[in-house]
Amino acid sequence: MVNKGVNESFAPLVAIPPGETVRENMKHLGMNQKELALRLGMSTKHVSNIINGKEPITYETALKLETVIGPTAQFWMNLETNYQLHKARLEKEDGETKELEILKEIPYRSMSEHGWVPNTKDRRKRLENLYHFFGVTSLQAVEPAVQAMFRKQTAIKNVSDFGVLAWLRKAELEGLAVEVDAFNRAKLRRSIPKFRSLTLQDPEDFYPEMQRLCAECGVALVLVPALPKTYICGATLWRKDKAILALSVRDKWADMVWFTFFHELAHLINHSKKESSVSYEDDVSVEEIEGNTMPSTF
Repeated sequence: MVNKGVNESFAPLVAIPPGETVRENMKHLGMNQKELALRLGMSTKHVSNIINGKEPITYETALKLETVIGPTAQFWMNLETNYQLHKARLEKEDGETKELEILKEIPYRSMSEHGWVPNTKDRRKRLENLYHFFGVTSLQAVEPAVQAMFRKQTAIKNVSDFGVLAWLRKAELEGLAVEVDAFNRAKLRRSIPKFRSLTLQDPEDFYPEMQRLCAECGVALVLVPALPKTYICGATLWRKDKAILALSVRDKWADMVWFTFFHELAHLINHSKKESSVSYEDDVSVEEIEGNTMPSTF
C-alpha cells in the first residue's frame, strides 16, 4: 500500500527515510527482504541499507521499485529528496543551536568595543561576524583550530576559554599585518642590551623603538587589548614563518610590560622554532625566565 499524498506543511522532529515506505509495501505484498532483493536484482544487504536509511534511493533503484512494487520512479525520488532535505534542515537547526550556545561563552560585547567585530545585538549576525573573525565556518571549529597551537597551562579558575581564543586570534591577525625581516635568533639575543636600555623610558617613547628592534630580528611585536576573564600577560606564536610576540594591554600595563616582554622573548630565544606559548598571570615567574634574558633592573 503506497501513500500517494504528501503533507508539505507537516514538519516532523525526525527525518523518516523512504525505506520505511518500502518496508510498508513489502509487508502489504507479503515479501521479505530476500525476496524483494531477488526481484530487484540487488543484494540483500543493499536493500537492508535502503530500508534503514543507510543508503539513498538512486535513479536506478527508483526505476526498479517502480517495476516491482510501484507506483512511479518519480514518487520514490520525491520521497528520497524530501528525506534528504528534511534531514539536512534538522542537522542545520541542531548545528545552529550548538552555535548559539557557544556564542554565549564569547565576550562579543568587549570584542566589539575594541573594534574587532561589528557592534550588533542580532545573534545570527554575531555568528557571521565571528566566523569571519576566527576564519571558520563553525564556532565548533574555533577551539580545536586555535588550541592546536597552544597548551592551556594555567591554574587560574574561571578563565574564559573563548575569550583566550579570541585574544590569541586577534594577536595572530595583528601580527600578520606587521612587516618584519627574516627571523634571526642570534640577532635577537644580541639585541637584549638594546631592549634593556629602553626600560627606563616612558611607554610612548620606548614602544615604537621596541617594535622596530623586534622587526629587525624577525619578530612582530603587537599590543592586544585584554578581554574579561582571560588573565593573559603575553604570548608567542608562529604564522607564515613569522614570529609574533603579543603583549596584553590592561590596567597598570607599564608595570608588567617589560617583565612579560622578556618572559616571551625567552621562549623565542631558548625554545625551538614554531613552538607557541601563552603566559598567564600565574605562570609568568622569575623561575621560568631562562638564560640571561631578564633585565638587571627587575
